[in-house]
Amino acid sequence: MARPLLLAVEDDPEQLSLMRRELANRYGKAYRVASVATAREGLRLLADAAATGREVALVLANMHLSGEAGPNFFAEARALHLEARCVALINWRGQAEGFQGELYKAAAARLIDDWIVEPWSVGDEHFHQAIGNFLYQWWRDHRPDLGWIRIVGESWSTRAHEIRDLLSRRNFRFDFVDVASEEGRELLDQFHLDHPRLPLVIAWYQVFENPSNAEIAQAFGLQTRAPSARYDVTIIGSGPAGLAAAVYGASEGLRTLVVERDSVGGQAGASSSIRNYLGFSRGISGGELAARAFEQARMFGVDFVYGEAVGLDWLQQDRVITLRDGGTVTSRAVIIATGAAYRRLGIEALEAFTGSGVFYGATASEAETMQGEAVHVVGGANSAGQAALHLAGHASRVTLIVRGSVLAQTMSDYLIRAIKAAPNITVRCGTEVVDGAGDRRLSQLTLRDTTTGATENVSSNGVFVMIGAEPHTSWLPQSIQRDPWGYLFTGTDLQTMAPTDPARPTPLPFETSMPGVFAVGDVRHGSGKRVAASVGDGSVAVRLLHEYLAQLGEHDEKAHAGF
Repeated sequence: MARPLLLAVEDDPEQLSLMRRELANRYGKAYRVASVATAREGLRLLADAAATGREVALVLANMHLSGEAGPNFFAEARALHLEARCVALINWRGQAEGFQGELYKAAAARLIDDWIVEPWSVGDEHFHQAIGNFLYQWWRDHRPDLGWIRIVGESWSTRAHEIRDLLSRRNFRFDFVDVASEEGRELLDQFHLDHPRLPLVIAWYQVFENPSNAEIAQAFGLQTRAPSARYDVTIIGSGPAGLAAAVYGASEGLRTLVVERDSVGGQAGASSSIRNYLGFSRGISGGELAARAFEQARMFGVDFVYGEAVGLDWLQQDRVITLRDGGTVTSRAVIIATGAAYRRLGIEALEAFTGSGVFYGATASEAETMQGEAVHVVGGANSAGQAALHLAGHASRVTLIVRGSVLAQTMSDYLIRAIKAAPNITVRCGTEVVDGAGDRRLSQLTLRDTTTGATENVSSNGVFVMIGAEPHTSWLPQSIQRDPWGYLFTGTDLQTMAPTDPARPTPLPFETSMPGVFAVGDVRHGSGKRVAASVGDGSVAVRLLHEYLAQLGEHDEKAHAGF
């Protein structure tokens, strides 16, 4: 197999010489390293690679290359190799005034993925750390097929979409193969399958025909029953809040269980890029952030169970969680971190296309299937902005549909600026989706102007819906107080909005109306609706849980002593 190309373009002779040595010595065995002095020569190498089918992993170039092709180098490089990582080189000593603004503009327009300071000396490990990270990102997304995980099915099958979304949220790399393609037929022949129940999941050369989510979980190493009958704390949900609670709880010596009905990472796990999370200046996908937190929790001894909680009750001083399969878990305390799911459009004609053109979230798993297509994103919050920018790297045209009059009311400024700079994103404010149509898959949307009432039919190959959320709290007993929308009251909100038994001690912050049951993250009334806020909730709740357990211990000691 031909080695992927790693290209560097720099017209400063001294910098070029140093970079050529650094790149060739460190990466020459795994990549074909080419370091050239002109944009024209760099574009010729990229064109040759495109003509011969050679993969391009990384393109490094000074933003101010001299010559006719210099200013447009990254635009032409991106057109030739959309999947390559494109990174601007910075030389602080000779950079023109105002170059930082140019970098931000180029990044917002998706011409570059990032920027990096050129090496200062031989063996500049700061430089190599960044290069290694860029190459890892490319390898993670475009590594050669190793036959590990393949999904085989019909392209617009709803169940195939559900499985792709499930694996994507778990940060598993997989290939989707259309069963009608030549490769699909070859796979059926290879595994001697005449009339299989689709979709298939082929994992490590084992074949699962139309597997349930529980079967997939077991195949990928998740337990479906708790290994212990009793825990100090059971966390329901494994989004950012639940994972943070698990890490802090287990690291502080609590026997901790996490019960997850869907996929680790929750709604945040579907985010293609989170760029405003503290400590990740280059951004991180929700799936990767969740995978890191999952491994961190496992290292501290947290037990994870794939299952759905359907009931919560008392048993003396313990809480008992009932699972859908009939099993139960007993716990001294419970943390509810079930988050919220994207609200449905509620349009019958469009609900029929769920998974075959209509997607709730799922940009990370479905973006590549929208290559060259015209798509729509419905919503005006950060998640919708992130989705639009991610899809813009694949779709020919992205239209953001927003009911409100301006984006600034609901979306962070850094996303608004990036959307404005993206050449293939259009924003339509004061607009809503009212209908849709298609043959097996979505092909048309009907939009309505919320001011005039005028409607318009537009072509659409996919619509990604992110229009607010509904909390997953219907399974909880009615004794746990919630607001009219289903979000759980906690702490002081209980006293002001839903007074409880006056004889009960004042609830702790994040504690619900059921003593010993806490709520964190998006499921909590008044939550911050940001990943960082959810992580904060989860970590603080563990400290409060210690206070509750200490009070519980004192109560048990008094009862035992006959008080």
